[in-house]
Amino acid sequence: MRVWNWGSDVRITSCGITDVGMKRQRNEDNYLINDGIGLFVVADGMGGHAGGEYASQIAVTTVEEVMTNIRDERSPLDNNQATKDMLIQEKLKYAIRLAGKRIYQRAQDESEYRGMGTTALVLYMNRDLGYVAHVGDSRCYRVRGDTVAQITEDHSLVNEQIKAGLINRDAAKSHKLRNIITRSLGYQEEVEIDTQVLPVEIGDYYLLCSDGLSNLVEDHEMADMLREFPFQEGTRKMVELANKRGGDDNITVVITRIDALG
Repeated sequence: MRVWNWGSDVRITSCGITDVGMKRQRNEDNYLINDGIGLFVVADGMGGHAGGEYASQIAVTTVEEVMTNIRDERSPLDNNQATKDMLIQEKLKYAIRLAGKRIYQRAQDESEYRGMGTTALVLYMNRDLGYVAHVGDSRCYRVRGDTVAQITEDHSLVNEQIKAGLINRDAAKSHKLRNIITRSLGYQEEVEIDTQVLPVEIGDYYLLCSDGLSNLVEDHEMADMLREFPFQEGTRKMVELANKRGGDDNITVVITRIDALG
């Protein structure tokens, strides 16, 4: 667990866990917590051999490389916050696209990595705003008070079927094609990236996870564990519950809690 500050006004507690699960031989997930700039990343790799692990590692290191060049984009002397928000979102998109191009090019150059890819989920905290960018089905949740909300929308085949009214959410949980994603990094040079800007409040939890958690643990169960147990213990219990229910995939969780805002 880490507690970090931007000056004396902003304080956030964070932690992360990744676990191979019960069925896989290799952990292809990667995550990043960069305390200094408020950057959090989860990447769920795929591709067999060492490809998935390599792709997800490229994703987290590339995003960090790009975003470490960002300084505080919010000046109290500049009222054009919309422009600053757009700039940060464009930098997040650039970081993720660059990661995708690097993965794609490596797969073209080295046959053992052919077909590798990864999801990418990024949360960038900047004072009282959170910027989310994602590709794939790794998820971001917000727990605020008694409510839990899924912030991101899965780029997956079953989610497309839900939106089209072909299946309901209960059926999607056990659908045989639930692991097929419609967007990822690495399979193509270019990919569409979703971004959001979120006002944050003291007491908010932001939970980033791979589908190894979200496929087996319900939203409200995650929220309950954060409320009922100390920070790190609640995070561990989520992973333990996913493994108890089969641990079909690698499981990665990154959580931030907003303790103070300026």
